[in-house]
Amino acid sequence: MQVHKSDEVAAALSGGRAVVALESTIISHGMPWPQNAEVALQVEAAVRDEGAVPATVAVIDGRLCAGLGPAQVERLGQDKGVIKAASRDLAACVIKGLTAGTTVSATMRIAALAGIDVFATGGIGGVHRGDGMDVSADLTELAATEVLVVCAGVKSILDIPRTLEMLETLRVPVVTFGADEFPAFYTPHSGVIAGERLDDPAHVAAMLAANRALGMGTGMLVANPIPAADALDAARIGATIDAALAQADAEGVRGKDVTPFLLGRLNAVTEGEALAANIALVLNNARLAARIAVAGAQKAVWV
Repeated sequence: MQVHKSDEVAAALSGGRAVVALESTIISHGMPWPQNAEVALQVEAAVRDEGAVPATVAVIDGRLCAGLGPAQVERLGQDKGVIKAASRDLAACVIKGLTAGTTVSATMRIAALAGIDVFATGGIGGVHRGDGMDVSADLTELAATEVLVVCAGVKSILDIPRTLEMLETLRVPVVTFGADEFPAFYTPHSGVIAGERLDDPAHVAAMLAANRALGMGTGMLVANPIPAADALDAARIGATIDAALAQADAEGVRGKDVTPFLLGRLNAVTEGEALAANIALVLNNARLAARIAVAGAQKAVWV
């Protein structure tokens, strides 16, 4: 399947330069216009500042795209007909000529097809609380697609220990960057010690190369804790999430509608603090992903 690359992304890939994939649901479904576009451009700038080329991924009129122009970003941010696509939805988007913001799983798949092996996002999906059968496609995509994903951990509205158990079952390497405790998205603290700890982006790039050389066939998850200055109070967030989950259950919110419902409640209760923290952690992840991609392109450290 062909991926339509921007001139900048195509030139970087052909020249062996560092490229970082970025998802587009932050534009299409994450924030209101024009904040969505402004934040997307800030994230791209953060990647460039670290010496890598950003490749925001989306589906535009049925075409898989890596690297978007201003008009495409504006369309994703304003057009109410833009859908949200996971990897399972990509084939339908292609044959129907749809335009979609891509989730973690879809962005991973398109990035791999484009030859991009490092991807920055906010947080990944996982196993939902109370329902072990409700598992995000992000996890199975990590098991099947050789892309490194930098995130601020599993979204705190999910079951973090069970998600990490699932990743272990799926043979997906998990690294916590610069910390021993796996982060919980809005806070660096989850109470869970999981995976490996690495403190150098070059070592992370080397581990990705080793995972590929072993023929594992999986991606790799790098959990990058939100900076302490931007973190929210863990106890307050936990209580807010518990209350929002109870409200969702009472109102019959189910399936894919649960996450946006809970995030909306978090933003409302914290009066925008959750959104500000979300933006800060996405920028932090973009910077780390760029450093890893640059180290990988330079083959700075091999194991």
